[in-house]
Amino acid sequence: MKITTKTILKSKGNSKLTMITAYDAIFARIADKAGAEIILVGDSLGNTVLGCGSTIPVTIDIMAHHTAAVARGTTDALVVADLPFGCAHFGFERLLEDCRTLFQRGNAQAVKIEGGVEIAEKVSKLTAAGIAVMGHIGLQPQQVFKLGGYRKFGKTPQERDQLVADAVALEKAGAFAIVLEMVDEAAAEAVTNAVNIPTIGIGAGAACDGQVLVCYDLLGLSQFTPSFAKKYADLSEIMTKAYSDFVADVRSGSFPEKK
Repeated sequence: MKITTKTILKSKGNSKLTMITAYDAIFARIADKAGAEIILVGDSLGNTVLGCGSTIPVTIDIMAHHTAAVARGTTDALVVADLPFGCAHFGFERLLEDCRTLFQRGNAQAVKIEGGVEIAEKVSKLTAAGIAVMGHIGLQPQQVFKLGGYRKFGKTPQERDQLVADAVALEKAGAFAIVLEMVDEAAAEAVTNAVNIPTIGIGAGAACDGQVLVCYDLLGLSQFTPSFAKKYADLSEIMTKAYSDFVADVRSGSFPEKK
């Protein structure tokens, strides 16, 4: 069954959502076959695929390239593409052009944008222009240099109230879902109860309407696995052995086999 934004909205209070990142057609095809409702082409590819220390170097052209690959490997899941560093704070015409790039060149079906109250007006204009928008509040990785590192949000009453205000503003602007990253569990529950659109948590506890994991963390391919992530396989070990066996076979002359 093809998943749409309407499917996502209807899940609120009825079923838990799953979102998995993918950056190419093969990983997208597997996530799609596994039944994930949403495949996120995250700017996390800066860390995971490109070997950068953050998401900051990722450009709109890089995002379009990887989103197109993911879209080609996806049949049922909703394909959501991150708007990379800086896009949320461009003028609206430039922001709309970047969305057009992700939709027309990348075949995205929705975009994800970091920010809350301060970008709600732009989100409203995007949705009015026919762009499906997923919000992202709490820890915003694109602000890592300003923050001086990664931390949990919503531990104080002031931060909790701000998160709620951000979520409500995004919902009013027309967002169909909101990612809550590194948010205190009680604050995440407050946000989830304050809006009628699904919340998708990453390091935000079990009260969210859904959960997202980076595919490389899930599969044990990351050099560093965040404390909130669960490793469901250790593909790094399996792949290293396979590569080592190939190297050994070539060097010993046992591959290719003589016929």
